[in-house]
Amino acid sequence: MDFSAPEATQPEWIAPMLATLTEDRFSDPEWFYERKLDGERCLAFRTADGVRLLSRNRKELNGHYPELVEALAGQPSEDFVVDGEIVAFEGNRTSFARLQGRMQVNDPDAARRTGVKVFFYVFDALHLDGHDLTGLALRRRKALLRQALRYGGPLRFTPHRTSNGVAYWEQACRRGWEGVIAKRADGSYAHGRSKDWLKFKCVAEQEFVIGGYTDPQGSRIGFGALLIGYYERGQLRYAGKVGTGFDRSMLEQLSRQLADLEQDEPAFASGNLPHARVHWVKPRLVGQVGFSEWTRDGQLRHPRFQGLREDKRPREVVRERAQ
Repeated sequence: MDFSAPEATQPEWIAPMLATLTEDRFSDPEWFYERKLDGERCLAFRTADGVRLLSRNRKELNGHYPELVEALAGQPSEDFVVDGEIVAFEGNRTSFARLQGRMQVNDPDAARRTGVKVFFYVFDALHLDGHDLTGLALRRRKALLRQALRYGGPLRFTPHRTSNGVAYWEQACRRGWEGVIAKRADGSYAHGRSKDWLKFKCVAEQEFVIGGYTDPQGSRIGFGALLIGYYERGQLRYAGKVGTGFDRSMLEQLSRQLADLEQDEPAFASGNLPHARVHWVKPRLVGQVGFSEWTRDGQLRHPRFQGLREDKRPREVVRERAQ
């Protein structure tokens, strides 16, 4: 296989490339367009010693997804690093809420017993057979990726389009997908957020830090709503309450976690904070929340909780703004 890439020993870690949110929509043959998947980002490292699945913040995921470990261990090559997204489906839509059934389980046998079927959609190759691919153009990395692995079962190659980016985004929105990721075809792999990868979102959603909760009312168990926020200039800013999107299991599990984190004073630095029937917690948990829009005073309109995220540190959570 002709790599045209420098020789290198496989690294222990590669900081993942992250996409930038944009309100622009465009079609350009020098860009690739991929479906935006709503799951858990994963970098897979394969050596002769085995497979390591790592989240974007270097948390090991092997116990959560044993079938993915097996699929990668069975590949012909014993030296590669690939980047992708682990997903679960509800119909033809990726469902972060359904994936929670695996994200919260770290025992291989228990993970299999959940019955939640997962897939690893691989979209980039960073290292292959003793060569560092990160400096190559994306179009070349994708070509090597297609040849490097055998796909099937839970392991899938992420397809892309090279034209009609706007039409693809419109189609994604009609089908209820998360959106589209536009990637510059001649771009190298950057370590961190880059404008060479752009998010065309169909829905508004992002991560928020949980800073408190309200008491349940009526027949509700656990808690009423979560008080959430994001960091700005080192301070936790209040973004409102989210009280929908929880099933009974999530209410029970999350209420136990919150009880262990209670503290007397709010971690929020500002905002129109509620005071009645409120419990403050240490800002240790991160949740993903979908919403319709931001209000003028910096609150979320029609928020809905989608699940906990363990792959992002609270201090990394900022308000996502289009650029």
